[in-house]
Amino acid sequence: MSEHVFLRRQDSLKQKLSEQNLSGMLISNLTNIRYLCGFTGSAASCLITPDEAYFVSDGRYEIQSKQQVKGLQRFIDFGSHLKIIKDNNLIQNGLKVAFEGDHISVNSYKKLSESFPNVHWESTSMILEQMQAVKDDTELEAIRTAVKITDAIYTEILPMLRVGVTEKEIANHLVLRYRQESDGEAYHPIVASGPNSALPHAIPSNRVFQKGDFILIDAAAKYAGYHADMTRTSVMGSADDKHHEIYTIVKGSQQSGCDAAHAGVPCIEIDRITRDYITKRGYGKYYNHGTGHGLGLEIHTEPRLSHLSKEILQENNVVTIEPGIYLPNWGGVRIEDDLIIGKENSEILNQTTKDLVIL
Repeated sequence: MSEHVFLRRQDSLKQKLSEQNLSGMLISNLTNIRYLCGFTGSAASCLITPDEAYFVSDGRYEIQSKQQVKGLQRFIDFGSHLKIIKDNNLIQNGLKVAFEGDHISVNSYKKLSESFPNVHWESTSMILEQMQAVKDDTELEAIRTAVKITDAIYTEILPMLRVGVTEKEIANHLVLRYRQESDGEAYHPIVASGPNSALPHAIPSNRVFQKGDFILIDAAAKYAGYHADMTRTSVMGSADDKHHEIYTIVKGSQQSGCDAAHAGVPCIEIDRITRDYITKRGYGKYYNHGTGHGLGLEIHTEPRLSHLSKEILQENNVVTIEPGIYLPNWGGVRIEDDLIIGKENSEILNQTTKDLVIL
């Protein structure tokens, strides 16, 4: 990603801080640091002040930070990040400086206050996360690529789904293929069969696929740090009337959410539409999670699509829509796509069929 992209993000952050009468911000969340300057290591802090922008880390990242960090003056040394900031006089007394209230512990805040008693520390929430919710062209292209890889590998593994194969075998193969074709798996794959598919976040087990099982696979790749997310549900061997009924309801609910999603629509409304569709057909109590979430450098980001959401969909949000029905001790269905939100409609990125596949 080019340096001007990161410089634009840093300038945007400074503007947002100024609008809130803040002089700067101390950033400790690694995802936010990656978004702001490109660093992918496991230990760093960034400090934005009115006149300067600093990157702080330790000697393990001397070379890596030189290669990756864009737009920030680097300070690499031994000791804690707060000590490095203090020893180099990077924060002036009297400034009103934000910190990430969503990501800092009580003990960390205590150390912050004790280290800089003459700085006015202000807890803030979701500033960088909200910036990340609206994607630029480079981010959209990375997500498109992640989704294309996800589609291709799902198609590739379908012939492997047969009676006698275990959930773990498929999950392990998915991880292998994602690591061969992309940055790796976007999250731990969910491969759930039969009654296990009634568990929305089932952990793959040694259970073997059996005739009549729903096979729910929630798995995806990530590319250039950006995550895809996809769920498809198929049936092993043959499908009876109940299989078709449950699947058809979930498919209709998911499509209704996709059709309604565009800029300006409250996220809570998308959740209401998908949930009402299922509830009116008698299965509302078996739809026990939110409808979707944002995608980006993390698998679950802003905005959230649930009955608690207060956000409004914006152009170039990337979100999932993933309703489901989960019948205890029998099985479950979830169908999930990734969408780029447009002004009047949205683009569904996933190309894998949503028709019921009988294996």
